[in-house]
Amino acid sequence: MAFAAPDRYTRPGAFRPQPDINVTPLVDVMLVLLIIFMVTAPLLAAGVKVELPQASASQPLNPKEPVVVVIGKDGAISLGGETIDARDLGQRVKLLIGDDAGRVVHLRGDKDVPFGAVVNAMDDLTSQGVVHLAIVTDRKRDAAK
Repeated sequence: MAFAAPDRYTRPGAFRPQPDINVTPLVDVMLVLLIIFMVTAPLLAAGVKVELPQASASQPLNPKEPVVVVIGKDGAISLGGETIDARDLGQRVKLLIGDDAGRVVHLRGDKDVPFGAVVNAMDDLTSQGVVHLAIVTDRKRDAAK
């Protein structure tokens, strides 16, 4: 038994249902999603949570604040806000650090202080076993500002 199409589909200019599926919008959406996932996947990979293995010889990271040594414009040396003699710098820093060889010492020298004073301070610190010495600077400013 054959079914006859209703009269509204056989008239010229009338709406006719399309028997094929239009996949163009589906492909467009899938390509956009593919691009989004390709861009975000490397960003998410950096934050992968892993369960680290355990070892008996492992040591925790050093959360301690760095030791700050400041050499002023006049050549005066300060350690933690306290002015000290230049000859005692290495020993005082060694007392603060103790056996923690991984502790960082920040050396801040005024731009007008003689370079020899900074080198002498670095020499005193390294002779006392300081291996992590950071020279602190400011970011260079534009001349137009």
